[in-house]
Amino acid sequence: MDIHAYLQRLHYQGPLEPTLQTLQALHTAHMLAVPFENLSLHYHQPIVLQEEALYEKVVKRRRGGFCYELNGLFAVLLRALGFDVTMVSASMAHSADEFGPEIDHPTLLVHLAEDWLADVGNGDSFRSPLRLQVDLEHIEGEQAYRLQRNHPYWIMQKRTAAGLWETEYRFTLQPHSLSDFIERCHYYQTSPESHFTHNRICSLAMPTGRITLKDLRLITTIHGNKEERILSSEEDFLNTLAERFGVVL
Repeated sequence: MDIHAYLQRLHYQGPLEPTLQTLQALHTAHMLAVPFENLSLHYHQPIVLQEEALYEKVVKRRRGGFCYELNGLFAVLLRALGFDVTMVSASMAHSADEFGPEIDHPTLLVHLAEDWLADVGNGDSFRSPLRLQVDLEHIEGEQAYRLQRNHPYWIMQKRTAAGLWETEYRFTLQPHSLSDFIERCHYYQTSPESHFTHNRICSLAMPTGRITLKDLRLITTIHGNKEERILSSEEDFLNTLAERFGVVL
């Protein structure tokens, strides 16, 4: 992997030493530069969970991806820079006490003086890593996140606009490799029960909000204020992808 090219893809020019400062800066840069998107599923482009294929897509073709791709490739970058990284598996929350399969969403633990949760593949989520500590509130503008503990699980929560804590996912500290998620990745690409097969999605964090394209709905949120616009055509959809997200299919 060409680390320099990957860093250029992230518009990153900061320090490279494996420190907390570097981890935080890289994580934020990734969220601001590489969109969360499922477009490959809708354009007959199979997703291959191998380093070379992910690098070709995200860095060379300047695309985004969903969780397996983005966290899988980010782990490769961090390790290449000297970070100690463990991939773990999260179960996405369906309700406060109902969760999906154990092998569902890959997320990353980065081991420094303390352990940090990194996740650049969960769409509208934290932009800077969370310290693995119970009840420590992580504030990002209008958003807040925290971790809870219910042995053997760690639980990642996000505070809603109403001030309530809503569970996003739970995970254990059991190590996994990206190949462990191949079956689940195939499910999300092909199953009619997969929400990813129902709509095209491309979403990218911005310094003061987020921009999301869901089929022909363009949703822009700035400082918590949401605006929606319906695009006029498929041509408008493709032009918006290129102009607003830097994605060319």
